[in-house]
Amino acid sequence: MESLPVEVVGNILSRLGAARDVVIASATCRKWHEAWRNHLHTLTFNSNDWPLYHEYSTSRLEIIITQTIFQTKGLQCLSIIMDDVDEFSAAPVIAWLMYTRETLRQLHYNVRTQPNINMLEKCGRQKLEVLALAHNTITGVEPSYQKFPSLKSLSLSYVSISALDLSLLLNACPKIEYLILISLDIVMSDPQATMDLSSHSLKDVYVEAISLDKFILEADSLEKLHLKDCTLEVFELVGKGMLRFLKIDDVSVIHLDIGESAENLEIVDVSNFTIMWAKFLHMISRSSKLKKLRLWGVVFDDEEEFVDVETISSCFPLLSHLSLNYDLREAALQYGLQGLLGRCPHLKKLVIHGVVSETKTHEECHTLANFTSAIVRLMRKYLHVEVQFEYE
Repeated sequence: MESLPVEVVGNILSRLGAARDVVIASATCRKWHEAWRNHLHTLTFNSNDWPLYHEYSTSRLEIIITQTIFQTKGLQCLSIIMDDVDEFSAAPVIAWLMYTRETLRQLHYNVRTQPNINMLEKCGRQKLEVLALAHNTITGVEPSYQKFPSLKSLSLSYVSISALDLSLLLNACPKIEYLILISLDIVMSDPQATMDLSSHSLKDVYVEAISLDKFILEADSLEKLHLKDCTLEVFELVGKGMLRFLKIDDVSVIHLDIGESAENLEIVDVSNFTIMWAKFLHMISRSSKLKKLRLWGVVFDDEEEFVDVETISSCFPLLSHLSLNYDLREAALQYGLQGLLGRCPHLKKLVIHGVVSETKTHEECHTLANFTSAIVRLMRKYLHVEVQFEYE
């Protein structure tokens, strides 16, 4: 170990991450102590890493973090994640951000401050590539001044921000590729809760637990979109056909439109969602490259609607993975499966999930037996497809 260059020791300490482990390891010898002070680039304060963090007072934690950060030079990644801390004083937080602003590339911070401070103004913007904030308030974004020329990933969780400030913040990040929005407290300036976001560089967007009247996302380069646990009257995606992954999980939306973005879709995963099947199929029917389609726990707006497997097989010839919910008594299921298997030569695996009630009537047992027999007969013609039954 004595032969290791001090820069390599700094990399080793940085991989430890947790501040307490780094401090203990740095006491090994003089070289390791020098590596901690001059070559450490990653430092994490996480309340889950050490039980005693939960026992310290807020002021004591502030002192520990301050002393540790101020003994380093050139920090590139700083994480302060203290779940049990209600709030830090603004002064030490400002000191941490100002001390590291010239070198910091990643900042993860999830503690409230009192009084609230403008995190965007204090943190180093020129080199910052990853910014993850939680339990904070963002106000008064000035894109002409608060520019983030290197930022690629932005995550906001339980953050209070206006729709206008969020839009301005995205405009201040010309290289942003990843956007995560979770449980935002969106401040609106008019009665209609509308959010309009635009970015030409975004590739991956995750939105969870957000309620809006209207959400318009303009993202020419978007490849992946995941909406979860949201309530939206209108959601519109304006893009240039780059979208490859679409996931909708437990979302309530009256009008959903992804426009021209559906052309290159490869994966569509929809669960716990109420849809108009004809309209939804029309929206994704141009996805000739679709390889995976999952419709799970889907409720149809019209009770007479059902998933037409025959239509699916004709629209998506490259489909290799299909997951659907069906009632075993629906004759369309067996006839549709036969058409699907004939038209999708790339299909490799068929998984049939079923829910079997504890109390089974003779009719239910007869239905299950007939269905199983029909599948066995059908699959003798398609031996290249693996069939798997899963019942619960």
